[in-house]
Amino acid sequence: MAKIDRYLEALVAGHGSDLHMSATRQPFVRIHGSLCPIEGEPAYSSEQILEFLKEILPEENYEQLHLRWDTDCAYEIPGVARFRVNGFRDMHGFGCVLRVIPERIPSFEDLALPPVMRDLCNLSKGLVVITGPTGSGKSTTLAALIDHINRSRAEHIITIEDPVEFVHKPLKCVINQREVHRDTKSFAGALRAALREDPDIVLVGEMRDLETMEIAIETAETGHLVFATLHTNTAATTVERIIDKFPEGRQNQIRSMLSDTLRGVVAQTLCRREDTAGRIAAFEVLVVTTAVAALIREAKTHMLPSVMQTGRAVGMQTFGDELTRLASKGIVSPEEAYRKAVDKAEIETKFALAGIGLEFKKREEAESYERSLALASEVLKQTRASYNENPKSPEYQMALAWQLATSPYKELRDGKLALRLAEQASGAFRDKDPDYLAVVAAACSELGNFRRAIELTKRAMTLYVERGDAIKAASMKSRATMFEKEKPYRDE
Repeated sequence: MAKIDRYLEALVAGHGSDLHMSATRQPFVRIHGSLCPIEGEPAYSSEQILEFLKEILPEENYEQLHLRWDTDCAYEIPGVARFRVNGFRDMHGFGCVLRVIPERIPSFEDLALPPVMRDLCNLSKGLVVITGPTGSGKSTTLAALIDHINRSRAEHIITIEDPVEFVHKPLKCVINQREVHRDTKSFAGALRAALREDPDIVLVGEMRDLETMEIAIETAETGHLVFATLHTNTAATTVERIIDKFPEGRQNQIRSMLSDTLRGVVAQTLCRREDTAGRIAAFEVLVVTTAVAALIREAKTHMLPSVMQTGRAVGMQTFGDELTRLASKGIVSPEEAYRKAVDKAEIETKFALAGIGLEFKKREEAESYERSLALASEVLKQTRASYNENPKSPEYQMALAWQLATSPYKELRDGKLALRLAEQASGAFRDKDPDYLAVVAAACSELGNFRRAIELTKRAMTLYVERGDAIKAASMKSRATMFEKEKPYRDE
């Protein structure tokens, strides 16, 4: 039994997803999306973590860790789970992150996958892309899709992964799972070879580079069903991300190929559940209809979100729709749904239509304001203390005047005191220092005397020009324009 196994067994028993071990710090685990330290455990040294890794890494991965300073592989504790292992080196030494891959492959029902995804599994050819940020559950979703096909169709499935995560037992299908760097040199090489291995369905763990992306599209074009993943945030942006990978001279060709081969894009993000422990995925679905294919071909992908809004009849849905539904049913909290939304304006509109209040947003904004105000108050307090020790110092007079005149927090502003201090400071230089004139102008603007603020600002601009300081001169010009609109300056 490897020394690290006790942490991994506890991780699985506690329904955690990841174990983090870093040199000089105690181990951490991620449970339901939150990182927390393992209480009572020591901070391990780099050498100790390397010993942990030596017990579980294959020899070639252990060598790679020393040569390249990072490595990926899979590790299994029979009867417990498989784990995706990443070993790395940082400024403190060696570390690792191990992610749980459950032995049981979750079903459509377990993951609450949209019904339209069954239709994607029943396709005979085309490209289906599952997308989302790292850790959003793409691998789990793909495993559920392949498992569904394995139970319902008699096909030959080839998976190309780095590393192999979920292990599929052949049921109705013949399944060959190939691991990059163990069973094949690269995604592109394995994908090219797959065309000679009589596949019906090919799963590409990640379209990392242009070559892999191109072969995946060509494989779908030649009559195979291809599932692949990308790291993008929304379904609509995925199409542009694929096209943008190619040189400009080839993009029209790729648009045409995608319009013919792309069948669907599913974006996902994980949300913390409110009704029970754990997390649930929210899905955005783009189904490539004739209209969508035409938009892709004609380079009008900016219109895809609008099409998704009106495409519910064919299974399309946006993150705004899905997150609002989850919040309405109490599955996730409104705060969590809002935080996970990509388009904040869209979900605010959806919330309003669904009768979901945004009190949490007002509360968060108020709390943020109070924190920022407290920090600014402390800075002002320190400036006042420095001024009180040297009340005749033009430098301290100017520093205090600036904060009193330009603070974004009305509770901290005092225009009259700011003007008095600024005039004292500037007078010491007979109004010939542009830095000081700028402070007097800001104080005037706070008191609503914009005519004088403009005059002083333009004089400061002239002095900066004479000094050859074009950047500050431009800043003064911009500030004068602001004063002409009768807007006081705020030091945001």
